[in-house]
Amino acid sequence: MKRVVGVGAALVDLIASVSEEWIVRQKKPKGGMNLMNWGEMGRILGNVEDLAIIPGGSASNTMIGLSRLGGLARFICKVGNDDLGDNYSLNLCRNGVEGYIRKSSTPTGRVLSAVTSDAQRTMYTYMGASSELMPSEISDKPLLGTDIVYLEGYLAYNPSVLLHCVHAAKNSGLEVVFDCGSFGVIQECRFIIDKLIEDNSIDIIIANEDEAHMLTSVEEELACMEMAKMAKIAIVKVGKRGSIIGVNDTILKIGTPEVKALDTTGAGDLWAAGFLYGYSNGWPIDKCAELASATASEVIQVMGPIIPDVGYERLMEIRNKLSVF
Repeated sequence: MKRVVGVGAALVDLIASVSEEWIVRQKKPKGGMNLMNWGEMGRILGNVEDLAIIPGGSASNTMIGLSRLGGLARFICKVGNDDLGDNYSLNLCRNGVEGYIRKSSTPTGRVLSAVTSDAQRTMYTYMGASSELMPSEISDKPLLGTDIVYLEGYLAYNPSVLLHCVHAAKNSGLEVVFDCGSFGVIQECRFIIDKLIEDNSIDIIIANEDEAHMLTSVEEELACMEMAKMAKIAIVKVGKRGSIIGVNDTILKIGTPEVKALDTTGAGDLWAAGFLYGYSNGWPIDKCAELASATASEVIQVMGPIIPDVGYERLMEIRNKLSVF
């Protein structure tokens, strides 16, 4: 089994149910990720009630999901020297993820996931300490004994760290997985993403349908075909219809279980966790995507990005069946 090291923002998820009118009042695009400063974050949090507080962050969610599925996972991040940061570190350990964690006097980052009745989430993000991670704080040690580096798209807001991680991975002979994370990331950080593509630095690129369109200016299957020119494996997630995968000049379409969605927070992160588990164990790509779809389907049935134990019990049964080929 290959070991995966993730790099990304250590963010505490704050989950709240809101109305469509509430989203409109914030004057930010629905379904995307909106960066906030400390003052803006305080204002917007003052407009919601009944918050659920859960340690999160895109790559962290993925590494925890991978570990819970039985994979080998590490995570590199930076948190504040505060209670939220301490709890964040403890949560990684409890879930079997090796944490390489730096500390800062800046508060731990946090993201409000505002969930509407259609189960769609809109994110309002204060990066906090997570944005202060520096290349000099990422030594070769976390990469030792690993095979795959998983990079969340939000790292593009910290391009020196993103490029450092990619160069370190390539110099060590590791595969690089880049998950676009949000159409806003591609829109605002296109220069750094284009550089990774031009340098042939990405082995696996993952996007949802909005991100794929932003990246290629075409839709779904055509977008996947275009993305397959950017990496060895290209993945376009198409929600409840599953995923489209381009590999070796072949396009695969993988469905997803039919479930009632309550909240899509963490769906993409947990999709990646399922895929990486299969990929790190040498599974055929279609089997990797089937486990990915099953894992994402479990998390959208609950509020927040954490699959309960009973969900992982079901996933273990699916994992074991898929591992026979």
